[in-house]
Amino acid sequence: MIKEDQSAQVALLSDPAVFGDATQTVGRASTHASEVFIGETRVLKLKRAVAYPFLDYSDKDKRLKNCEAEVALNRRTAPNLYRGVIPITRGADGKLHLNQPGEVVDWVVDMARFDEDTLFDRLATKGKLNRHLMEHLADKIAMFHAASEARQDGGGRFGMIMTIESNAKAFVENAPGFLDMAQVSQLTEHSLQMVDEVVDLLESRRLHGCVRHCHGDMHLRNIFLENGEPVLFDCIEFNEAFSTIDVLYDLAFLLMDLDYRGLRTLATVTMNRYMDITGSAWGLAALPLFLSVRAGVRSFVACAAAKSVDEAAFKAEQVSQAQIYLDMALNYLDVPEPQLIAVGGLSGSGKSRFARDLAQHIGAAPGARLVRSDVLRKRMAGLHPLDKLGAEGYTPKMSEQTYQAVYDEVRTVLATGHSVIADCVFSKPAERQAIADVAAEMGVPFYGFWLSAPPDVMQARVTKRKNNASDADAHVVRQQLDYELGVIDWHAIDSSGSCSQTDAQALKILGILSTKG
Repeated sequence: MIKEDQSAQVALLSDPAVFGDATQTVGRASTHASEVFIGETRVLKLKRAVAYPFLDYSDKDKRLKNCEAEVALNRRTAPNLYRGVIPITRGADGKLHLNQPGEVVDWVVDMARFDEDTLFDRLATKGKLNRHLMEHLADKIAMFHAASEARQDGGGRFGMIMTIESNAKAFVENAPGFLDMAQVSQLTEHSLQMVDEVVDLLESRRLHGCVRHCHGDMHLRNIFLENGEPVLFDCIEFNEAFSTIDVLYDLAFLLMDLDYRGLRTLATVTMNRYMDITGSAWGLAALPLFLSVRAGVRSFVACAAAKSVDEAAFKAEQVSQAQIYLDMALNYLDVPEPQLIAVGGLSGSGKSRFARDLAQHIGAAPGARLVRSDVLRKRMAGLHPLDKLGAEGYTPKMSEQTYQAVYDEVRTVLATGHSVIADCVFSKPAERQAIADVAAEMGVPFYGFWLSAPPDVMQARVTKRKNNASDADAHVVRQQLDYELGVIDWHAIDSSGSCSQTDAQALKILGILSTKG
């Protein structure tokens, strides 16, 4: 695998003097493909002279090509991080120098250093990821995907089968002695079966712009904060087969990573915000497969790590991770039957918060699709969910169109086999009947919840709202209190107490054991 001796390059880049800043000690991180040298304000990345079936850095010309690709592709999302490509040269004195005249010996990617404590995996460990940050990240990902080059030479049926078969081979090479190979075979078999089940969808998405030149490695460790803004970095440049993929398969790595870390609520939030922005809920039938394949990759990678070392504690940790990922991969393919839950209540009753927290418990991973009238109303007006909408967006005609859009999207999602929570005021008996009729039409179970709280509580809640799709204020609440609601035969939920108290009422009705996620 190793094609050249790069010990001289490593020695050069380990010298604090080459960084040209206040660096006194050079940090170093190694991967199977690169050596990363970390200075005070600068990071230098040397591609190792290695060749694998999926990656070839075997000579300096190939390393140059991949360095240039890494900078160009990552500047799509992290332009301030990737400064350029610079040479390591041999001078007339016979010594190696960085970015000086002489014979080129190798190439490095020159990067700015960022605060590693803002890496999203570290923020997750510290409990510092929250809904607003993940929604903002989802916005960024949606914009990145929209701007990325659409391709038809990747993804689809062939791309998924190639990945599943590659995973199967990697398991055979690395998993014996660590995992139950019968389980591994079951995963491969079920994955290929699901490809057959969603093949028309995979091909339709490939042919209609959903396969793009994506990031390819979008997990929490490849995201950081720059001036409070989420930034994606370290995308895959070495093999387009890994990055020319369905945009939902790209997103699935992030969702799976959140789920692995016990943050399914945030995974659900991220998925739903992405769907809100892109309107791509029609592809949800493929998401269980995408999540499973992502977890499968992490499983065999952990096996490979365990196989590569003798240190007992590290080996045991990797084997444990491999088993967890394998279990996740299998569980993702066990898709529950879809259901429809409608959540109604006046503004300030807490229905949107309630629906958001309930979603993680409902349906296929990472949770139910939230179809919220406030968001659809903004989308129909060409606005972002957090943009303010004027009075023209709240006319009776616009409200009627908004509810019809809710019913239509609910049908679309249920047709994919994914569960839905519809979040609207549902103040009119006809609206409540219409959403129940959608469930009957689609042949799925239906639950209706009506949330209520004292008027002063509801008014106080809407007054304190920030970063919310709802434009309702205390005046709107006072208007709604005069509505003729008619007979409400949905499950009554008292939402005046704590979030956990409110949620517990619904979870008991649904027969779900509450878990913190």
